[in-house]
Amino acid sequence: MLEKTYDPQETEPRLYAAWEQSGAFKAGRNTAGEPFTIVIPPPNVTGSLHMGHALNNTLQDILCRFERMRGRDVLWQPGTDHAGIATQMVVERQLAQSGENVTRRELGREEFIRRVWAWKEVSGGTITRQLRRLGASCDWSRERFTMDDGLSAAVRRVFVTLHKQGLIYRDKRLVNWDPHFLTAISDLEVESRETKGHMWHIRYPIEGSEQSIVVATTRPETMLGDSGVAVHPDDERYRDVVGKFVVLPLTGRRIPIVADTYSDPEKGTGAVKITPAHDFNDFEVGKRNNLEQISVLDIHARIVDAEFIPAAYRGLDRFEARRRIVEDLEAQGFLVEVKDHVLMQPFGDRSGVVIEPMLTDQWYVDAKTLAQPAIAAVEKGDTVFVPKNWDKTYFEWMNNIQPWCVSRQLWWGHQIPAWYGPDGHVFVEETEAEALSAAAAHYGAATPLTRDEDVLDTWFSSALWPFSTLGWPEETDVLKRHYKTDVLVTGFDIIFFWVARMMMMGLHFMKEVPFHTVYIHALVRDEKGQKMSKSKGNVIDPLDLIEKFGADALRFTLAAMAAQGRDIKLSTQRVEGYRNFTTKLWNAARFCEMNECRIVPGFAPASVTNTINRWLLGEAERATAGVVAAIEAYRFNEAALGVYQFVWGTFCDWYLELVKPLLNGTDEAVKAETRAVAAHVLDRILVLLHPFMPFVTEELWAKTAETAGIARASDLVLAPWPAVDATIADPAADAEVQWVIDLVTEIRALRAESNVPAGARLDLVLVAADAVAKGRAERHGELIARLARLGGISFAEAAPKGSVQLVVGGTTAALPLGDVIDIAAEKKRLEKEIGKADQELAKITAKLNNAGFIAKAAPEVVEEQRERADETAKLRAKLADALARLNASL
Repeated sequence: MLEKTYDPQETEPRLYAAWEQSGAFKAGRNTAGEPFTIVIPPPNVTGSLHMGHALNNTLQDILCRFERMRGRDVLWQPGTDHAGIATQMVVERQLAQSGENVTRRELGREEFIRRVWAWKEVSGGTITRQLRRLGASCDWSRERFTMDDGLSAAVRRVFVTLHKQGLIYRDKRLVNWDPHFLTAISDLEVESRETKGHMWHIRYPIEGSEQSIVVATTRPETMLGDSGVAVHPDDERYRDVVGKFVVLPLTGRRIPIVADTYSDPEKGTGAVKITPAHDFNDFEVGKRNNLEQISVLDIHARIVDAEFIPAAYRGLDRFEARRRIVEDLEAQGFLVEVKDHVLMQPFGDRSGVVIEPMLTDQWYVDAKTLAQPAIAAVEKGDTVFVPKNWDKTYFEWMNNIQPWCVSRQLWWGHQIPAWYGPDGHVFVEETEAEALSAAAAHYGAATPLTRDEDVLDTWFSSALWPFSTLGWPEETDVLKRHYKTDVLVTGFDIIFFWVARMMMMGLHFMKEVPFHTVYIHALVRDEKGQKMSKSKGNVIDPLDLIEKFGADALRFTLAAMAAQGRDIKLSTQRVEGYRNFTTKLWNAARFCEMNECRIVPGFAPASVTNTINRWLLGEAERATAGVVAAIEAYRFNEAALGVYQFVWGTFCDWYLELVKPLLNGTDEAVKAETRAVAAHVLDRILVLLHPFMPFVTEELWAKTAETAGIARASDLVLAPWPAVDATIADPAADAEVQWVIDLVTEIRALRAESNVPAGARLDLVLVAADAVAKGRAERHGELIARLARLGGISFAEAAPKGSVQLVVGGTTAALPLGDVIDIAAEKKRLEKEIGKADQELAKITAKLNNAGFIAKAAPEVVEEQRERADETAKLRAKLADALARLNASL
């Protein structure tokens, strides 16, 4: 006997442990099945489950469970990323808090790395445990880590191969430099924040004249490294001074005035200072005009100790140098004006310090060359984006791609396999022994080498994920069977950093795209549409929701709201609502159990004769087809809502109500058939819902079998997905039952709209009904009367006076309301409500038509107003329909 209430907190961990212990998620169980492969976007080993992870992994799990039940050999490849900076930061913080009073550098590289591995063994599995709590059906027996031996071998092979092919090289270029961690970082690790600052206008005297050029800057300290001033070649104001020199204030250095289209004549003074070693745009201008690259900041973002720097500024922190330089510019008459200025300033997302563009020697990948086949693959449709519009983002970045800086000045990560000889000659090999052998051949004798201390960008190893996790560079059976993978489920923010790079590496080393589909999911925002952030205090923790409502409720909420291209506005109330759906399903199963609706082995749907039962079986086939089509098209919300409507609406609200008279009747044959149909369709519901709500469905799968005294062929997780049988549908039964449902629905709506008292029993008159309608009314009259709270049903050629009329399936139905409500008073009430709705609609429309409001209001506020307008318009339409009906009754 089913418990009165379902307890997800007891059930979910128990079922997951049983699945994992039985090997239900392992690839290779069904070698006859076509492979279906997903590689998990590897979360940081330091991470904890957040709502983005919850959405991303729920959608992947839906696909994997669905395809596993359809007989595919599913491999959902799990693993974690070593997360260079994040992990190093965690362990360094632990050192600082441990009482050892020792820094990373005092420990030394080898001991520090040992400490990181020790931390990973103890604390590095947090997020994978949390993914299990969500219900993720990964093949955990194949879990990988970007620093494990196999993946490290793949990284070395790729680096060395690309270097020997001329596609990896060392160069001096600008990078994002984090002065706290003392390393280059990727664009993804840079957080742009709106900051209130200043724009300083500085006068640069033109050599040999009384003239000056005024330039503006938000970073006066960088002027120490200026090597030119640029003006637009078509700017008449400066045509005569191009080719001349200005004297750099405070330093006395001569720097040229150059003509370059980078300078905007309409912006500011039309002249810009060029500091190639400290600005990405200036770097390109400098290359075009052969300007000197002068670095004025060291790795700690302090002014360098160099002869060309005035002694007063040497060694100063950049911001202190800024203060003193501005003071000196003003004192010496070079400061023209200072204006308040709002700028987007780059900060390290981990360190929180301002990032500096820094000219350093780094290792680079020739991304432009590698990008060409990856661009062509998407153009040809070998890989498609869903929604399709994201391919524009992909193309825009790939067509303008820059060299990829892959070296990082960290200790935790894949150390670059490069060794330097005493003269600086570099030997790039997979092992030190191979490097020493190459050095001996180069120098003519054994020669000691020094290894490059840098490690590789985390995204470098992640770019190999779809094939390195399957065993490459070894030709493993798993690699042959599961590469290329099927679909990548990921967020839009890493199209550049991960998707594009996997495409490049996959095509270069595997000669095949890494996946045929890239599904880009939206962001999970708060209920007002704002991005979740700790500073706003609006972060919703998925684990809190799981503890409160169960994993099934959270998963179904995310799936039901995952419309393509639309962000999810999540609230606790929505998750609670879908927890109620879990309860509804459980109660439906209890109703079936109490009414002896048990699974009948060998049940044949085609043999069913009762109209209501035949209608339900047809609805079940249509629901199955709809779920399949929606999942195959990655329309997760349509799949979830389709099965939701079938379960809650069709099965629970209608079928179980429609068959109560049959279950309580005296016709034993009809009773037996109805019980068998209810049990059969409940089983179908459990299958359809399983990819979305795996726990409650698995529990009911076992319990219903136990009640029926039968042994299941397998747990639900491995049960076969039903083939759709279109022949089961009975159009005549569909039409008849739908007529009954529509009639009851319309009567209920009219009662609600017209404020008919709940206890009032109305008399229904079918006007000029044909034989089909009469037959339906006679067969189902008692049922209609009970469900619509009617006194009776009669037939007439004309509608009684004072009745409100409805048209259902071509049949006119009349309800005399004059004896039940005050029609005149109800008309006044409806007119008043319509007036209120009109006022509200006018107010919202005025806001939305106000260009100032649209420009200033946050996007989520504008969207909220549009939703309110839509809801108010729908309400007004309903009120107007009700009023029209009352007017027609007079």
